[in-house]
Amino acid sequence: MKTFTSNFFARGSGTRAFTLAEMMVVVAIFSLLIVALVSCQLFGLRLYHVSETKLAATADGRRALNQIREQVRQAKLVYVGNGDAAGFTNIEDGEPQIGNALQIYATTNLSAYTRYYLDLEDKNLKSVTASDATPRVIAQFVTNQMVFQAEDFNGTVLTIDVNNRVIRMTLEFYQWEYPITTIGQGGMYDYYRIQTRITRRLIE
Repeated sequence: MKTFTSNFFARGSGTRAFTLAEMMVVVAIFSLLIVALVSCQLFGLRLYHVSETKLAATADGRRALNQIREQVRQAKLVYVGNGDAAGFTNIEDGEPQIGNALQIYATTNLSAYTRYYLDLEDKNLKSVTASDATPRVIAQFVTNQMVFQAEDFNGTVLTIDVNNRVIRMTLEFYQWEYPITTIGQGGMYDYYRIQTRITRRLIE
């Protein structure tokens, strides 16, 4: 009797498959990739949180600088002094032209003005106008009391009111960086400072 042997099993016996050791290596490499991706994601979130603090602290300040800069450039009269929502006082001649308030007149009409001032109680930079005495918050968390000063072109603080003076505006902020950190000794704060120098376009 002739015996018939199929070649199917002979061909199939040469097929290779992953061994247990190879599978373990693949799983280990894949796990390392997953850990690396998660670590990068966590690092990105932490970096975003740190940068978000700085951006939040200075966003209002930059908008305030842009707003005041445009008004000063187009103004007819600009005075540095001290004031609040109720009133404004010019710096006397002979005294450094440094104060917490800036009064801007678009024309020579002294009954129409815009006043910017730092509220010393809540540390907010605010504005009022002759037609609207309701204070409007321009920037928050400002720590320096003297926001405005009048200078010459060299940056020297003036002691008299001259026509071609330059207005320097400085906003400083202290922002708590990590909310999980205890406030007080050992607490971590970020310090930010933004500044601009402005002069009127039309100097007579």
